[in-house]
Amino acid sequence: MANKIFLLDGFALVFRAHFAFVKNPRINSKGMNTSSVFGFTTTLLDVIKNQKPTHLAVVFDTEDPTHRHQEFEAYKANRDEAPEDLSEAIPYIFKLLDALNIKYYTLSGFEADDIIGTMATQGAVLPDTRVYMMTTDKDFGQLVTDNIHIYKPGRAGNPAEVIGVKEVCDKYGIQHPTQVIDILGLMGDAVDNIPGIPGVGEKTATQLVQQFGSVEALLENTSQLKGKLKEKVEAGKEM
Repeated sequence: MANKIFLLDGFALVFRAHFAFVKNPRINSKGMNTSSVFGFTTTLLDVIKNQKPTHLAVVFDTEDPTHRHQEFEAYKANRDEAPEDLSEAIPYIFKLLDALNIKYYTLSGFEADDIIGTMATQGAVLPDTRVYMMTTDKDFGQLVTDNIHIYKPGRAGNPAEVIGVKEVCDKYGIQHPTQVIDILGLMGDAVDNIPGIPGVGEKTATQLVQQFGSVEALLENTSQLKGKLKEKVEAGKEM
């Protein structure tokens, strides 16, 4: 039997569940908002029942700073605090996983993304193994290979989506998923407060990577650019 490893981005799924019910929250008899617990559990059980993973783990961030905070002080500085009723529900997520005997992981100084990426690349080299990173985060596109996929959970009645090499490359018109790194580097990420090159959005970033192949090749050949775009790229090199 083939190995089928599912790695779940814990807090991403918890937040997603909480806000899915924001207009109609699930309140228990003690007045506690259980939307995140309910939604997370529903998603988890759906994966276990329908995808039948041979291995499954849930990975969480910690509050400790990472090397990204050390390199760029403003990293995620625009993030709002989690709603109080969501924070109160988090301990019950861990109790749930303990009750189901499902392993969950954190590591000080690293994000859940880092741990999932490491586990995925290590797991994918095992014989007859497929890895599914369960997340809605576009950053994970850079990790996709023939044996590593993104499993994007369904929402609002829509089915789950499995994203492989073809889907990532077709979305951006690129040759290899690792070029997602270059696109994100150019366009930045407002969610994480990463500026990228000011004035360069996803469309322009994608076109530049399609043309030059990488950020490094672009910066070595800015003479081929014209007008305002040339100015933006050269002025935004450090960012």
